[in-house]
Amino acid sequence: MNQLLPLAPASGLFSPVRLGPYLLTNRVVMGPMTRRRAGPDGVPHALHAEYYSQRAAAGLLVTEGAQVSPQGKGYPGTPGIHTAAQVEGWRLTTEAVHLRGARIFLQLWHVGRGSHPLLQPDGALPVAPSPLAAPGLAETPQGERPFPVPRELGIADIREVIGQFVHAAECAKAAGFDGVELHGGNGFLIDQFLRESSNRRNDRYGGTPANRIRFLLELTDAVAAVWGPERVGVRISPINPWGGMHDSDPAGLFGQVAEALSARDIAYLHVAETRTRRPMFNWARLRRRFRGTYIANGGFDRYRAQVALSRGRADLISFGRAFIANPDLVQRLRLGAPLRSADPAIYYGGDAGGYTDYGPLSATERTGLPHFDWRSAAMARLRWW
Repeated sequence: MNQLLPLAPASGLFSPVRLGPYLLTNRVVMGPMTRRRAGPDGVPHALHAEYYSQRAAAGLLVTEGAQVSPQGKGYPGTPGIHTAAQVEGWRLTTEAVHLRGARIFLQLWHVGRGSHPLLQPDGALPVAPSPLAAPGLAETPQGERPFPVPRELGIADIREVIGQFVHAAECAKAAGFDGVELHGGNGFLIDQFLRESSNRRNDRYGGTPANRIRFLLELTDAVAAVWGPERVGVRISPINPWGGMHDSDPAGLFGQVAEALSARDIAYLHVAETRTRRPMFNWARLRRRFRGTYIANGGFDRYRAQVALSRGRADLISFGRAFIANPDLVQRLRLGAPLRSADPAIYYGGDAGGYTDYGPLSATERTGLPHFDWRSAAMARLRWW
């Protein structure tokens, strides 16, 4: 039976914590969110710097995914991290965030089959572990198009993709980031290697879970050779079905992932704890199989974050959409202030509207903040656990 924790303010969420070589000011993480404000050449600009610096009260910020090569691109307007111009563009962001005293990791991204020839160099087919098309439609400069059957990566191609990640990791270091996160979730290339629905290979990168996790582990080792493992994080989404992803034994598969990454002493494991009634997934058990820093993500509010930290279920808590309309989210969490809602119609693309024009907590919002009733909140949320 669930038991109530001692009722107290959420001080743990705002306590310092060590992450590799860094001492973070609090345990709030701004999670990666695609916003698609870069130009056609994938170069981030001053608007990105403003956006991230506005949210730099978080102890750690993780950027939106940056494609590691032109081949890795899957959407119009996403930034890259493989050219000199992109490095200079990102440097505006790292400098702005560091002036605010925060740490920022760049998420390294390759979408694999989640692309289209209209987004690929010379109209080439996107690549994947197996020649299986993703369900749904790709967003291209010419509108929505069905995803094509991708080209299967050969062994030499896999070496080339790992080289793309290494080059991107070197570019991220040149841009002044504090570390990098490998995007291993959401149905993109790493996830496509991990799960049965998209990986039908019969070589050493397919078949058994030990083979299917090989690509992720080789990538991790290669990027760690650039940064050191203590500055490399990995994000996974074990039961996120986006992009047609599923696996017959997600607990067994991702348990092996957690243990293998734990043995490498990476900076953290960042887990999208998707909440669905089926399939059920024991997130606490996954956390126990990773001995390092565990970042939990997935619809957390102030109270749930405190409970997770108090129970040792996580070391840091990642917030995503809540940061869009609340650049001062950390302050709002401290005060128990209400959160503003963002407009989904302007999540992606565009200009400053819906991106950097959300203001801080107003005097009116501050006035009359109710006393937070921890016991009532606890009772109301017991079913979540």
